[in-house]
Amino acid sequence: MSESGRRGPNSGGSRDGRRSQAASGKQGPRGDSKRNAQGRERNRGPQKGFSSSAPSQRTRRADPARLVAFEVLRAVASEDAYANLVLPARIREHRLDRRDAGFATELSYGALRGQGTYDAILARCVDRPLEQLDPAILDALRIGAHQLLSMRVPAHAALDQTVGLARAVIGAGPSSLINAVLRKVTARSLQEWLDVLLDQEDDATKVAALRHAHPEWIVRALRQSLVNHGRPVSEIEALLEADNAAPVVNLVALPGIGSLEEALELGATPGELVEGSALSSGGDLGRLESVRAGTTRVQDVGSQLVARAVAEARVDTGSAGGERWLDLCAGPGGKAALLAALAHQGGATLLANEPAPHRAKLVQQALSAVPQDSWTVRTGDGREVGSEQPESFDRVLVDVPCSGLGALRRRPESRWRRAPKDVADLGPLQRELLNSAIDAVKPGGVVGYVTCSPHPAETTAVVGDVLTKRADLELLDAGRALDDVSLGGHLGAGHELTAQLWPHVHQTDAMFLALIRKKP
Repeated sequence: MSESGRRGPNSGGSRDGRRSQAASGKQGPRGDSKRNAQGRERNRGPQKGFSSSAPSQRTRRADPARLVAFEVLRAVASEDAYANLVLPARIREHRLDRRDAGFATELSYGALRGQGTYDAILARCVDRPLEQLDPAILDALRIGAHQLLSMRVPAHAALDQTVGLARAVIGAGPSSLINAVLRKVTARSLQEWLDVLLDQEDDATKVAALRHAHPEWIVRALRQSLVNHGRPVSEIEALLEADNAAPVVNLVALPGIGSLEEALELGATPGELVEGSALSSGGDLGRLESVRAGTTRVQDVGSQLVARAVAEARVDTGSAGGERWLDLCAGPGGKAALLAALAHQGGATLLANEPAPHRAKLVQQALSAVPQDSWTVRTGDGREVGSEQPESFDRVLVDVPCSGLGALRRRPESRWRRAPKDVADLGPLQRELLNSAIDAVKPGGVVGYVTCSPHPAETTAVVGDVLTKRADLELLDAGRALDDVSLGGHLGAGHELTAQLWPHVHQTDAMFLALIRKKP
C-alpha cells in the first residue's frame, strides 16, 4: 500500500478542491488569515490547511459520497456484507452522479483494503485500544485516514467533511474525538507513518504486510504460492501491489448471443486476452441494454479463460447426438452462462448444479439469456451428483468453494475476514467435490478443477491427493489449453501441467486450472 500506489488520477482528490476556499471561509485575497473584531488572529503559526471556521460554522451534514462509503463500511462490519454488493445499491439510493460515485467507490474500497495499515496508524493516535472504540467511530476514522493519507483530498476538506459526517450520523461527542484523532494523523504522510511503524523491524513478512495492507499469514501464503506455481518469490511485492490496485471491469458477450457493440460505443475497449471480451470504461453498467438483458455480462477475464479452456479441451467419449456438460458448483452463474452459450453453439447441453436455493435462482437468471433447451438447473449437493449420475457427462467444470485469495483486489474486505483455518477447513469439501466430478464424467471425458485461489493447499495439493488415489486419471496440459483459447497464444501460466493466472502478470484474478482426463 505504498503512497504512490494509492494516489492515482482517479482517486477523487479534485472533487473537494473546488470547495476548499469556501469551506474555510476565512481566507483573504492573498491567502492570509483575517483577524476578528478584537484584532486577534485564529490559527497562528504554520498552517496545515485545516478549516478555520468556528465550531458552530463547521459542516453539520453528511456529504452524500462520504455517507455512502460510511454506510458500506458499516454494512461490511456489522452485517458481514460484501462491499461489491452493497456499494451499487447505496450509490443508487443516494443518487450519486458519476463523479461522486467514483469518489465513494475509491473511498469505500480504499478504506477497506487499507484497514490493517490504517488501524496501525490510528492506534498511535488514540489513547485507548482500538477495540474499545465504538465500531462506527472506528469506521469513520478509517474513512478519514484514507482521505488524508492516500487520496488527493485537501486536509481541511477531509477533516471538515469527515467530522461533519460523524456529527450528522454518530453524534457531536464522537465527532470531537474523530476531529482530534485525524488531526494527529495529518502530522505525517503515509510514507512517514510507515517509516515510524517499521523502525527497526527486520521481519520481511511483517514489513510487507504493513506496507501493502495484507495480513501476515496471507503474505506468507502468497510467497509459497508463487514458488509452488513456478514463479520467483521476488514477485511478492508486485503481487501485493496488484491486490491493492483498483481492478478494471471486464465484460463478456455470450458467444452467439451477445454483442459488445453497445459497450464499445460507450467507451469500452476490446479485451486483449480472450475473444468476446472488453474492458469497461467505468460508470453504471446497468445502463447498458445488453447488460440488463444478460447477453453481455460482467466477468473477470480469468474466469472467461478457464471456462473456455474446459469447453474446448479435447475429449474422447464417443458421444453421439451432442455432448452433456456439467457445472458442478454453478452459483452465482457467471461461468455457467458462458458455458451454456458455448454449449448451445456446439449442440451440447449444460446441467448447472447449485446447492443453495437462493443461489440456484441466481444461476437461473444468469442462464435466462441462453435458449432454454440448452440448459437445466439442479438444486442439490454437488457431492451426490457423481453417485446419482455416474459417467454421464463429457465435460465437467468444478469451481470449488475456496478462500478467495486470488480475488482480493475485487473483494477488499475479504483479506481481513479470512484466517488460515478457513483454508484447512475447505480441503475435505474440495476433495469430495472433485471426486464427485470425476465419478460423473465419462471415460475419455475431462474435468476442469478451478479455484479462485493460488494457495497450494487448495490447488496442487488437492489435485495431487486425488490423482494418487485413482489409477484411471491423467493430467492434460492446462497451460497449453489456456494458450489455445487466448488471443495472444502465450500466457505463460502453465507449470507442471497445471496453470495459474496472476493479477500482477495477466491482470486477471488468480485463477487456478487443472484439466483431468478420465482414461477410456
